[in-house]
Amino acid sequence: MNPEEIPKRERSKRIHFPRWLTPFYFALVLPLVLVVAPWGLSLLSPRYGWKAGRPGLLNLFPLALVVIGIACIIWIIVLHYVAAPEGWDIERTPKYLLIRGPYKLSRNPSYLSLLVVLSGWMLFYGSLAILVVIVLAWAGLNYVRVPMEERDLEARFGEDYRRYKNTVRRWL
Repeated sequence: MNPEEIPKRERSKRIHFPRWLTPFYFALVLPLVLVVAPWGLSLLSPRYGWKAGRPGLLNLFPLALVVIGIACIIWIIVLHYVAAPEGWDIERTPKYLLIRGPYKLSRNPSYLSLLVVLSGWMLFYGSLAILVVIVLAWAGLNYVRVPMEERDLEARFGEDYRRYKNTVRRWL
């Protein structure tokens, strides 16, 4: 079906993301969301554990959480990249169901990885502002976004998704 045959209302709900654009998009978005935003948030509250503008020794260990979370996000991006060889249609429910890699451990590994990254930054910066964002993000994800996505996935994939949902926990 060519784009002219798709009703205008349905075309406006989807955005096609060409495969060749993926590396550029994530090279810009990942650093902004996963590094710059937490740094900016950390400026809104005192930095506990820091002395003379530098992190204390205990503040350095949580950087391992940041690295692990970012590595998992990159892994997830690669899995989606491979699963969508024509490119991504940005919509709430993908046209494919991923159940391998980190999706074997969590139905929401991208959200979980984001929360792990933010937790690492929160502990590194000793920032209550980032803690507030983590709590708000988790509540929004757990009570609004994830249930909505689960309904959409169940409607699109039916029994396959229900079987997956019964074997893999929402978070861990």
